[in-house]
This record gives sequence, C-alpha cells and structure tokens, in this order.
Amino acid sequence: MSSNASSTSRGYAKGRARRREILLAALNAFAEQGFRATSMREIAEMVGLSQAGLLHHFSSKDELLEEVLRLRDEEQEAFNERFGRHDGLNAVRYLIDLVELNARQVELVRLYTVLAGESVGAGHPARPYFLQRYTTIRERVASRLRDARDAGEIRADVDLPAAASVLIAAMDGLQIQWLHDPDAVDMRTAFADFLEDYLRGLAPEPQK
Repeated sequence: MSSNASSTSRGYAKGRARRREILLAALNAFAEQGFRATSMREIAEMVGLSQAGLLHHFSSKDELLEEVLRLRDEEQEAFNERFGRHDGLNAVRYLIDLVELNARQVELVRLYTVLAGESVGAGHPARPYFLQRYTTIRERVASRLRDARDAGEIRADVDLPAAASVLIAAMDGLQIQWLHDPDAVDMRTAFADFLEDYLRGLAPEPQK
C-alpha cells in the first residue's frame, strides 16, 4: 500500500472514530435532557469541538438525531435476527431476553424512553421514526402470535394486534419505572411473570 493510500485509510478511520464519539455524546445528552433542550454547542463542547467543527461531521441537529437513532437500532439487530428464528410462543417468550438485554444498556433505554415521549408532540423530528418503529414492532409481535394461534397455542378469537400492543405497553411501562428506581424494579422477572399470566389468558379452552 502506498503512503498516500495508508494516510487516507488512517484519515477515514480517524473520521469514523470521531463521528462515533460525537454520536455517543449526543446519545447521552439527548437521553439526559431530551432533543429539544440540547444544543449543538453543548454537544460540540462535550467532544472538544467548535460548533463549526461539529457541523463538519453533522450538518444539523436533525441529522445528528437520525444517526443516533440508527446507532440505537444497530444495537438491536442481533436480537431481531434471533427473534426471527423462533416459532409461536417460543418467539413471543424471547421478548423476555430483550428486556434482559435492555437492563444492561441503560443509556440506550433512557434515550429511547425520553425521545419516545418527547416525539408525541407534532413537528418533532423523531415522530416519523417512532410511528414507524411501533408499527413494525406491533406487526412483528402479532406475527409471532399468529404463528402460535395457527399452531393451536392460543385461541382463534384473540385480537392479535391488540395483544401485541399490550405486550409492548408492559415492556415500555416497566422500563419507565426501572429508569426511575432500578433497585426497586426487576424488569426481567416482572415482565416474565406478566407474560406467562397473559399468555395463559390467551390459551384455548381445555377439551372436555
């Protein structure tokens, strides 16, 4: 490799490392303060850049938010792949592992929770992201419930999208309580107990 090519490669690597440093700083700031209350100047100061230097990497705060959310999604890709390998109620029970995963990444969970609430307001740049995300998650969980229904594991009359919404609501609600008081809330155990009780309520009537 020529010296010019080597220098270019090092430059790209340095630039990628710098971008990731900025993204992690923005993630923490958005998680702590929310998107609206965080300025580009604050993020620039966190990583030792001028505001103009930060804009060299990200042209706007909206673009920075998009990349932060993309980084958050990358953390879940491996889980989503594993989720897709299971069938029926075994796939639904894999949500317990997602709760356990979230308990190990508090900053990402805080970011998601803060932005999900903040983006309810009209005009928030993350609103389309969360609308699409909730739609995708509901469809994914409902699909696994549909597999379970087709396999005779739950009743034929169950409203699958509504059941999926209930499971997602339980996960999100536990996350909020856990973020406030992690010592008082064992997310994994609480969700696992809730899920088993809820699934028992969806089970077919025993044959007489």
